[in-house]
Amino acid sequence: MRTLLLTGPGGSGRTTLAAATALTAARDGTPTLVLSTDRTDTLGAALGTPTGPTPVPVPGTPHLTAWRPDAAERFRADLTAFQDRAANVLDFLGASRLDPEEPTPLPGAEELALLRALRDAALSEAYDLLVVDLPPTAQALALLALPEELRRYLRRLLPAERQAARALRPVLGRLAGVPMPTEWLYEAAARWDVELAAVTAVVEDQDTVVRLVAEPGPAGTDAVRAATTGLALRGLRADVLLANRVLPEPSTDPWLASVTAQQRKSLDDWQEAYALHQVPHLGHDPRGTDDLAALRTPAVNRTPVTVEWPVTDHLADDGVLVWHIPLPGAIRDELDLVRRGDELVVTVGPFRRIVPLPSALRRCTVAGAALRDGELRVRFAPDPDLWPQTR
Repeated sequence: MRTLLLTGPGGSGRTTLAAATALTAARDGTPTLVLSTDRTDTLGAALGTPTGPTPVPVPGTPHLTAWRPDAAERFRADLTAFQDRAANVLDFLGASRLDPEEPTPLPGAEELALLRALRDAALSEAYDLLVVDLPPTAQALALLALPEELRRYLRRLLPAERQAARALRPVLGRLAGVPMPTEWLYEAAARWDVELAAVTAVVEDQDTVVRLVAEPGPAGTDAVRAATTGLALRGLRADVLLANRVLPEPSTDPWLASVTAQQRKSLDDWQEAYALHQVPHLGHDPRGTDDLAALRTPAVNRTPVTVEWPVTDHLADDGVLVWHIPLPGAIRDELDLVRRGDELVVTVGPFRRIVPLPSALRRCTVAGAALRDGELRVRFAPDPDLWPQTR
């Protein structure tokens, strides 16, 4: 199944264009599911039909289904299940159980609900295209990073090589007379790892496409640059930049003419750097499938958009290996690198990622780095104590 992730700055019209894109695909005969987790039913308002925790067909549009998972319901179900699994420990501590209807979702519950819905939808065989209305860019990038980071934390906190001692823990628990939660803890960690791996597989799949939405103007230009850099750090690149609410030109009204000129400047700049598609301003908020169709959003490209981080061999000439990390839009003053064991911590402005080093680079030391033409080039020199000796 093909997956399309849409994001952009807040208020740029992401949900509306997600609905319009899904509608375009469905009218071409592609079984499509559009997914959103907005607390308010913005998706339903755009489609002209209410959406909720159960996927619903969009009336009058065969092949189109809309879904808005209920984060609160999922949070309560997870907390209830956790209480059941930890019953022995809670009883030993004298803890009072929470009623299933009592908990209020904590910050992050919506993001976790979206990740799970993304996984469940991707595993479904009922659809050929999944269109996901992600949160605004900063939250979306943090959301996409969450599965990788959580799996890393699990590996550090509960390393697989230590699980061999699990068989002794029940015995120790009986001898000490204290309930030992280790068994279910490892089981829960294994289950989480599988679920997180499934989400990571969807995000990193070559059939997953990211699409940016922005309103042309100075603020939109800044947002697009930051989003492009943040996506690149995740190994992602937008296939299309949707310039939303583009005003018609020319205009005899001085104020509209000024806004249109400002939009045109941004559009000219974007045209050179991105695959740009302009979405017209309808003069009102789009409501219903007729309005969505009038937005003329492009079909989802079947050509994968891949981003590679290659390592090139310059040992013969310069005695180094070079790791090429694409970071379009990155600013040198906002860039920071730290080598930690077999990992590289890359920070670009508000974005940060910890990436494992390719195997060859683990036997090297960092010899320098440079940011040129939107690409970070990290030089590694072989460590004589670790590098194979040639005769």
